[in-house]
Amino acid sequence: MKASTFINEERLITKAIDTLIDKLGPVETNRFLSLLKTRRVESIKRHQLWQSKLKKDKFFDKVIVP
Repeated sequence: MKASTFINEERLITKAIDTLIDKLGPVETNRFLSLLKTRRVESIKRHQLWQSKLKKDKFFDKVIVP
């Protein structure tokens, strides 16, 4: 079995995008990458909603052990 080596992040991103473009085409690659950004925003909004309903003192009492 051959040993694995990590490539630097810039090269990894370049290879991944090249592969996506090769397999999906430029339009679908762009669409796919846009989906990732959209999902991130939704998770931030979900977290902000959770924080807005959070009872801080009650939460800290459960999380922080004296």
